[in-house]
Amino acid sequence: MNELPPCLKCKSAYTYLDGSLYVCPECAHEWSVDAVDAVDVSASIKDANGNALHDGDTVVVIKDLKVKGSSAVVKVGSKIKNIRLVQGDHNIDCKIDGFGAMKLKSIFVKKA
Repeated sequence: MNELPPCLKCKSAYTYLDGSLYVCPECAHEWSVDAVDAVDVSASIKDANGNALHDGDTVVVIKDLKVKGSSAVVKVGSKIKNIRLVQGDHNIDCKIDGFGAMKLKSIFVKKA
């Protein structure tokens, strides 16, 4: 399924396409389809220290993270290689050795 981008103004996920414009029903913001292509996801995602993150970076976990639905914990200092940045609350897609594929928040990692 083709996923529509969130609103550029209020970050609402309930946007819809109206002709050649995306429209946000929550804040009434409208923007062109071409404007979404110009927005770079990685430009706005920063680690806990404020460093910009990019696809393919290696990061280190700065806090013990409980794994939802499990009693396991991702330990502080765990190195995660080859991250992928996505839009949303959990903005890092990665594969952690011993845990598998996960989504993380960028505020809990620092660039290695």
